[in-house]
Amino acid sequence: MTSAPVSLLAALRAGVPQLMLGVRISRTTDIARIAKSAGYDCLMIDLEHSAMSVDTAAALAAASGDLGLTALVRVPEHEYGMIGRLLDGGAHGIIAPRVETAEQARRLVEACRFPPRGHRSQLSQLPQRGMVPTPAAALNSTIDRETIVKVLIESPRGVAHVDEIAAVDGIDIIGIGANDLTSELGAPGDHDHPGLGLAVDLVLAAARAHDRIAMIGGVPQGPLQQRLIEAGFAPMLLAGIDSDLLFRAAVDRSSETLAWHSSLAEKESH
Repeated sequence: MTSAPVSLLAALRAGVPQLMLGVRISRTTDIARIAKSAGYDCLMIDLEHSAMSVDTAAALAAASGDLGLTALVRVPEHEYGMIGRLLDGGAHGIIAPRVETAEQARRLVEACRFPPRGHRSQLSQLPQRGMVPTPAAALNSTIDRETIVKVLIESPRGVAHVDEIAAVDGIDIIGIGANDLTSELGAPGDHDHPGLGLAVDLVLAAARAHDRIAMIGGVPQGPLQQRLIEAGFAPMLLAGIDSDLLFRAAVDRSSETLAWHSSLAEKESH
């Protein structure tokens, strides 16, 4: 049976939309069950913008895998020890922010992949394999094939080196973080800024040249996102972050409740 992360990459390459739920404030595995029931394909567990522990992130990732979802973890730093613990705990892939050089990309790959492509520490039991003890000769190549490595280009320096970054063996996805990049360009949220347009062109060219999947985040749903997908960016659709969804639902519910109470009071006045 094909694993969830392999299926996810194949779907993105084929242009099949994949729904991703961002997780920042949830702390129990029920968020994975909700995502599965709501039709999501992937969880993006965000350690860069939350105070979530490695232990909690690993539990969410392992539960996602049990449900057939792909669990990617966005790490706050390119730290070998943290990356290894997350992958060993059940994460299917790592999203590394602010990658600016090929050397940073190589160090990321080394943390995520077993020898000979990397230096991931050897073990024999993984949640992705039901904790069944498995010899390294059988485990390593399979897990490497199922581990997703995604780099984010979020600065002008990263844009300048994007072709060298994409050329690093072991990178699967090269993405643009539009929010951070436009802020670095001095134009926060300006998706018409020529610097973002340059990044789009260079990331697409690098992805095509080195057979990587190109993605972009931080662009709202609408005509621009549609044009970017038509241009060649993969349709990985961030269809909500848990904190934002909770806020919107809370606003809607408070409005509905107040409207109900007002209508009740009006009826009683008559």
